[in-house]
Amino acid sequence: MVRNLLIVWLINALALLALPYLVPSVQVESFYTALIAALLLGLVNSLVRPLLVLLTLPVTVVTLGLFVFVINALAKDVPMARTFIGVMPFFFAELLRVGLIVAFPALSLWLPKILAG
Repeated sequence: MVRNLLIVWLINALALLALPYLVPSVQVESFYTALIAALLLGLVNSLVRPLLVLLTLPVTVVTLGLFVFVINALAKDVPMARTFIGVMPFFFAELLRVGLIVAFPALSLWLPKILAG
């Protein structure tokens, strides 16, 4: 586990060192700077991603859970199987909701009738 973490950290630092060759406006002074930047990016990813998933929950529900794939694209180290398992409850909840509205159309008009007075 720790070995894998160190390998990922080193690969990220090497990628940061290669970045100035791909994007000329980016500058990385040394390997030490790349290591620090890779560490900070890893910490931000591990702290911000769960918060981002929580804050985008309404968008996730509306899009049948597909927005989680967008978040997963931003967090490359999370396996797709884990994302898929996380999306399935939202998908089945939406299928249930659609099934209820098809079976009982009055459900979709109940709240607007109450709000309209």
